[in-house]
Amino acid sequence: MDIRLFYKISYGLYIVSSKKGEKLNGQIVNTVFQITAEPPTLAVSINKQNLTHECISASKAFTVSILAQDTPMTFIGTFGFKCGRDIDKFKGVNYKLGSSGMPIVLDNALGYFELDCMNLIDVGTHTVFIGKVQDAQMINDAEPLTYAYFHRVKKGYASKNAPTYIDPKLFKSAGKKEEIKMANYECTVCGYIYDPEKGDPDSGVKPGTPFESLPADWVCPVCGAAKDQFVKKD
Repeated sequence: MDIRLFYKISYGLYIVSSKKGEKLNGQIVNTVFQITAEPPTLAVSINKQNLTHECISASKAFTVSILAQDTPMTFIGTFGFKCGRDIDKFKGVNYKLGSSGMPIVLDNALGYFELDCMNLIDVGTHTVFIGKVQDAQMINDAEPLTYAYFHRVKKGYASKNAPTYIDPKLFKSAGKKEEIKMANYECTVCGYIYDPEKGDPDSGVKPGTPFESLPADWVCPVCGAAKDQFVKKD
């Protein structure tokens, strides 16, 4: 099986949010897709271990915010690689509560959907929640963030709980290794690749900055891991 083919399937990047009692939570998701036009329905796949899964199961409602292409990696890291059981993901984030009381992330969003959960499908490690769209609002008309752009340009990877997660090491047995320069470094926590040619502009690191010259307090822009949790790519 050539696992590289899975990266040819098109995805977007979204934040799916819900709540359980007074606890708000949201997470990065790349498996949101439209099921029907009339009535308008969307489906989303959520790992059963995630707090968002608990929230949707309890509230029977959720929201989907479509992320813009220029969304900072630090923002993606908060919603994609940190657990809502440990932190308040909505602290300092611009959001509002929808008509169903579910949180809607507005920062870095092109628009959002509000949905009532009308059905679910158990698919083992994940649940596919099917939601009927109750409202849809456009915020701006910028370019949406696709998973291909996130992977190739921003050098990001799916978290281990994502339905599309593939261990980057498996590419070694797929017949072709990804073309990554010798000077690149990989985060052992989330798979983010630090590319000296690109630097980390969101954190104030200019293009052309070698990994060794990064400040001692620099952390992974996606998951917050320290420099000593990076390894040099072969």
